[in-house]
Amino acid sequence: MSAVEFCNVKKQYADLHALKGVSFSVEEGAFFGLLGPNGAGKSTLINAMSGLVVPTSGSINVMGKDVISDYRVTRRALGLVPQELIADPFFNIRELLRLQSGYFGLKGAVQNAWVDELLERLALTEKANALTHQLSGGMKRRALIAMALVHKPQVLVLDEPTAGVDVDLRRTLWEFTRELHDKGHTIILTTHYLEEAEALCDKVAIMQKGQIKALDKTSALLSKHAYRYLKVSVPRAYLQADLPLPPALRGMLVEEESSALVFKIEKEVLLSEILGQLHQAQVPIEDISSRDATLEEVFIDLTADKGELKGEGKC
Repeated sequence: MSAVEFCNVKKQYADLHALKGVSFSVEEGAFFGLLGPNGAGKSTLINAMSGLVVPTSGSINVMGKDVISDYRVTRRALGLVPQELIADPFFNIRELLRLQSGYFGLKGAVQNAWVDELLERLALTEKANALTHQLSGGMKRRALIAMALVHKPQVLVLDEPTAGVDVDLRRTLWEFTRELHDKGHTIILTTHYLEEAEALCDKVAIMQKGQIKALDKTSALLSKHAYRYLKVSVPRAYLQADLPLPPALRGMLVEEESSALVFKIEKEVLLSEILGQLHQAQVPIEDISSRDATLEEVFIDLTADKGELKGEGKC
């Protein structure tokens, strides 16, 4: 069963086509990455799924129910952690969580115990009686996650959850998110930290200009990438001397580190050919290593490509 299904979703603001017929589904229990550059349409799509934006056309289902005609059911099934930080001058964190519970008709001892558990798991217990303006940005981010989880949704949407947070908090958030996923929650993540998406997401969609550019399992996207990377360690003096490389090698060079050259090579090209060219160019090789592309490198190549996008897909 699909936890979320988008069927030919379009959204137009005057002359701006924010979404141009987006169709894909997220399987129940998946950890799904929704990636794309700024302005790609990710937030518009998430807001449409959450009921904050009404699509111009198309449909969105959450746990088999339409987000417009069955909005009460879909709101209950969905928890959203938005990019924007909270700012409430009247209620402390515990009160905000209880208010959020009340929106879904949840109250009583069992619900209060869940609120306490969320506060503890997200290291907010000591700040439970603090107002939002008294919290750091990281603490506000934790409070947002608690508010999204207070009604125990089946689908959790994390929209740039680690933006502007420190390394320790980022690690804490991902440990907690993995626990939720292990318990059966469907997770949809948007992030500009692509190393996070590569480590966490079993499937990703890459958006560009309101359309789907690529959609596949993370491992499949990486394996289908046409390039690999060759790192050649050389004496620092060689780089400082600025010795010329042959045009063929210069065209493959993507980076000069302090003591290494990094080449982007098509997978079908034999490494022995490159090593032969380096030898002929009298490059003094100290060490050599090869690796496949990272998700960030795949993302850059895909979004830089001017080819046709995958717009209207099958639902």
